[in-house]
Amino acid sequence: MSFVDKLWRWLGFAEVEEEEVPSLPIVDNREINRKANLISLQGAKTVKVVVSEPTTFEEAQDLADSLKNRRQVVLNLNGTEIDIARRIIDFLSGTTYALDGQTQKLGENIFLFAPSNVEISREPRMLMRSSFTYSKGSALGREE
Repeated sequence: MSFVDKLWRWLGFAEVEEEEVPSLPIVDNREINRKANLISLQGAKTVKVVVSEPTTFEEAQDLADSLKNRRQVVLNLNGTEIDIARRIIDFLSGTTYALDGQTQKLGENIFLFAPSNVEISREPRMLMRSSFTYSKGSALGREE
């Protein structure tokens, strides 16, 4: 279409040809709602958490392997000797750091070690608490 034809149309001297717009099929809303509720879970993986109460340092290597295999490790050190518990925490902390993971103290002598594929959400009041520290008088937060 030329410029002159457009000008004549704009001035109202030429007839406007109407284009035919194809109509869309009518869809039943009940069927749309029924399909919207379906969720595919084929790609969903199960999350595994390893809960351990180690008594010897030799068990730390198996826990580190679990971290390497992208599993979270919850460590309860209430029944573990203080020196062994320190070594286990040091070993798993190093493993977690090397894997770009995170560590969180959950309670007295209970720790969570998470690989990089797991995000630990921290509440603001937990951030204000003092973090785990070593001191001569206490180890792992308990008095001797």
